[in-house]
Amino acid sequence: MNDISKIAQNAIFQPKEALASLGKNSRTLKIGIPKEISFQEKRMPLTPLSVALLVEYGHQVIIESGAGNASNFLDQHYSEQGAQISHDTAEVFQCDILVKISSPTLAEIDMMCNRQVLLSSHQPSLMSLQVLQALMRKHITALSYEYLKDEGGHLTVVRAMSEIVGATSVLIAAEYLSNIFDGKGLMLGGVTGVPPTEMVIIGAGTVGEYAARTAIALGAQVKVFDSSVYRLRRLQSNVGSRVFTSVIQPIVLNKAVRSCDVVIGAVRAVHGRSPCIISEDTVSKMKANSVLIDVSIDQGGCFETSEVTTHDKPTFRKYDVIHYGVPNIASRVARTATYALTNILTPLLVQIGESGGMNNMIWGDKCIRSAIYLYQGMLTNKDIADKFNLPSKDLDLIIVANQ
Repeated sequence: MNDISKIAQNAIFQPKEALASLGKNSRTLKIGIPKEISFQEKRMPLTPLSVALLVEYGHQVIIESGAGNASNFLDQHYSEQGAQISHDTAEVFQCDILVKISSPTLAEIDMMCNRQVLLSSHQPSLMSLQVLQALMRKHITALSYEYLKDEGGHLTVVRAMSEIVGATSVLIAAEYLSNIFDGKGLMLGGVTGVPPTEMVIIGAGTVGEYAARTAIALGAQVKVFDSSVYRLRRLQSNVGSRVFTSVIQPIVLNKAVRSCDVVIGAVRAVHGRSPCIISEDTVSKMKANSVLIDVSIDQGGCFETSEVTTHDKPTFRKYDVIHYGVPNIASRVARTATYALTNILTPLLVQIGESGGMNNMIWGDKCIRSAIYLYQGMLTNKDIADKFNLPSKDLDLIIVANQ
């Protein structure tokens, strides 16, 4: 921990009177949930029952009409739990706290007020400089789900979505192996007397772990590759059964890919683009009608032949290999993803209210501080600053300076 962080941490424990009064200083929040306009985004941040809990705490929740339709949550479900349904998009964007899934567009930022609080996804790899600067001009305090951590230091939203994506990617593979989608006509896992389908998973993170769990449960023969022995060992331990694991050695990996039925690429980059692991030459030698699912496509993809696809047209063929490259797999099961998100965001919103507002929350919770990339318009995230060659400020230093 650097010196500034130590000073900020000490400062947090010094004003005892201020901290003692936090519980008495709860604040009523006006929370706005607009309808998502990003392409094929179907998730919602809150379920009706979560809205009921927030209303019970005295908060006001305004939801744009139709915002939950894609997740099969209708306006009446929310209104019955105390939400105010608005047909005016601009009204929703006037709320104190905006809770979204995808990052706002320039048109949406135009409707926002100065010094609002924004909770949304904001991946540095997909971020627009124009959007960032527009948020900065309006002195927005913004939290990114990609950096939000829980008490154990884990990226809580990223992990929840990765669990969903890992399990869902195997179910997608099962679909495209069948005759319905002109696949091989195989059942993932096989039956007694029939050899099981072979699956290669590249990446032993959360996506890889949950893909392996699901594939093993269905009876597939699974091989997991990763560059880290630690992650492979952790996956082996968490899955609870023996599974083929190997560090990424090109000869061994390429041989496994050429002979398997399904390849799931789940390699994530900490900064920038995901590494390209499988070459076009290797893909060209795969068995006909094999299925290739690139979960890393939102970071550029880990297969040389990958291309971004959509939920409307999710696959294409190259070298007679079925490629699936939809970036937002979690929206395929939007209702489940909404439940996962609401489990994280609802307690967070309750805490913000009980703390007396977002500023007090940032002051007292280091997990929240790690997710703040804009504080009253000041850029506080180094990854984002480096990407756009912009100066950034240390949020811990800002906290100390404001005391």
